[in-house]
Amino acid sequence: MAAVTSRTQADPGPDTPDDPDDLDDLVLRFAGVGVRRGRADLLKDIDWRVELDERWVVLGSNGAGKTTLLRLAGAELHPSTGTVHVLGERLGRVNVFELRTRIGFATAAIANRVPADELVRDVVVSAGYAVLGRWREEYDQLDTGRAEDLLKAMGVAALADRTFGTLSEGERKRTLIARALMTDPELLLLDEPAAGLDLGGREDLVARLTDLAMDPDAPATVLVTHHVEEIPPGFTHLLLLADGGVVAQGLIEDVLTGENLSAAFGQPLELDRSGDRYFARRRA
Repeated sequence: MAAVTSRTQADPGPDTPDDPDDLDDLVLRFAGVGVRRGRADLLKDIDWRVELDERWVVLGSNGAGKTTLLRLAGAELHPSTGTVHVLGERLGRVNVFELRTRIGFATAAIANRVPADELVRDVVVSAGYAVLGRWREEYDQLDTGRAEDLLKAMGVAALADRTFGTLSEGERKRTLIARALMTDPELLLLDEPAAGLDLGGREDLVARLTDLAMDPDAPATVLVTHHVEEIPPGFTHLLLLADGGVVAQGLIEDVLTGENLSAAFGQPLELDRSGDRYFARRRA
């Protein structure tokens, strides 16, 4: 799907009662949001609110609309219908380039744009200038120290002097999460961070994301995944999507049920829970 720039968007129209005045505690507000491409509805009639201290998982099958939703949240896309407020700003009435500096975004699309010969340390620290591929920017000790701390937190400090192209899939994902956190964002967006990882890599990443979710100083976070096994403990809310629409949303313990999973994935599924982890399988 082609990227939509700030000039290619639906007319936001005049102020309406849907433009709330009480956005101070909201990180995201979607009201009647739809995204249409040709005859296809990628998202339809989405109402969704994310508050400052919440950690959300967006779960659904391929084609459910998860990545489209995340791109709206990241101010990389504008809705065809409805209104989207990100960090108190309404898309269509804000400079999205300035707004994106307040958002940490880790996605495979970013990984594909990182030069293979870029040092891991520079991949992280260059987020301060919102560039990929360090050139002539100057960084002080505070910047480099923060980059090193984030690499340590994500378990890849020993790789700081390696080049990005030599990293494994899991090492790349953890590096990009460190980069997403570099600017101390108000909103953190993670698009399938465990995709393509082996069991050990997945479990290591889930543990580190659990630590992040439990940190009261961490930003509001939205994590997209296909698999309930990848939901880190500490995440509080779930948005379940199917065919571009909402199946259910709310607190994880209320929304994550075998019945809702079956509706979202179109087949009979059972859900098991062990401690703070979830596991799903097809019902016999």
